[in-house]
Amino acid sequence: MILGSFFAALGQIGDPRFRRVLMLGVALTVALLVAATAGLVWLVGALTADSVTVPWVGEITWLDDIVSWGSFFLFFVLSVFLMMPVASAITSMFLDEVAQAVEDRHYPHLQAAQSVPFGDAVVDTVNFLGVLIGANLLALILYLFFAPFAPLIFWGLNGFLLGREYFTLVAIRRVGRTQAKALRRAHIGTIWMAGTLMAIPLSIPLLNLLIPIIGAATFTHLYHRLTAGQATGQTSSYH
Repeated sequence: MILGSFFAALGQIGDPRFRRVLMLGVALTVALLVAATAGLVWLVGALTADSVTVPWVGEITWLDDIVSWGSFFLFFVLSVFLMMPVASAITSMFLDEVAQAVEDRHYPHLQAAQSVPFGDAVVDTVNFLGVLIGANLLALILYLFFAPFAPLIFWGLNGFLLGREYFTLVAIRRVGRTQAKALRRAHIGTIWMAGTLMAIPLSIPLLNLLIPIIGAATFTHLYHRLTAGQATGQTSSYH
């Protein structure tokens, strides 16, 4: 079921709506990271004294430049690490378009889905982004203590988070938030395994930017396969 959903998603990767969401997600992610980097450098520069007097050395006037450039490179490195979770979170705002493209092609008999209100989508995105970044930063500690198992920790953690988020967002469109959570709990093992399949390529540059799109499409298929035989064409209240 998981592999069938995954390969069905890959088969639609050339869909123009997929490309649009990908470009939009990447553009917004890059803009956000650039703005955050510029803001951090400005803040550090504003808080750092223009000059410092050191005994036996005299006045040093370039300390603020070193600190500012150091913060820039530090955040640049962190941006590489944060690129995927930020892109995943931002792309989740446009999940409807990916899910709808999948349903138009593979499930044309379904009734129109309940669109997620934009305000709720933004709130969900911010929450998802915070959880992703926070969990991955905390996981850095585990990587240090359990270095040989770092890839497994990374895949398991992000697989759980991605699977949980994408399945919920897909299911909400069809059965509302409450029932979506109930379905997620009922199929948590399958959802986690599917999420882990999405998490494995996360460490591969460029390819990892496709994962939010492929993940959203995969979980759209997975949702419909898990609920096959139920009245999935019927929509219910979002809340």
